Amino acid sequence: MSDATGTLTPAPHAAPAKSETGAPQVHTRDGVLHAHPGESVLETLERHGHHVEFQCRSGYCGACRTPLLAGKVHYAAVPLAFVSQGECLPCCCKPVGAIRLDIKKD
Repeated sequence: MSDATGTLTPAPHAAPAKSETGAPQVHTRDGVLHAHPGESVLETLERHGHHVEFQCRSGYCGACRTPLLAGKVHYAAVPLAFVSQGECLPCCCKPVGAIRLDIKKD
């Protein structure tokens, strides 16, 4: 079972806390994306033109597993797919403040 049910420890390259509007930020190799309230990380990425592989949108399959370089994410329910330290499942997590992902638009 995954130990990433709540939050993850920040990586050495810390991301800033929040935008001036208070909306969580998702930093990618392409720039800074602003999340809408209640939106999953996957929904934020898609809204900004990123194409992320996924199958389930519920943390079941792990197809969307993405390196989490900095920041914390929250899972409303424990994902069934394994999540290592330094990874997240964008389909079912929400950013807690600002996060930094190792992802780029295709």
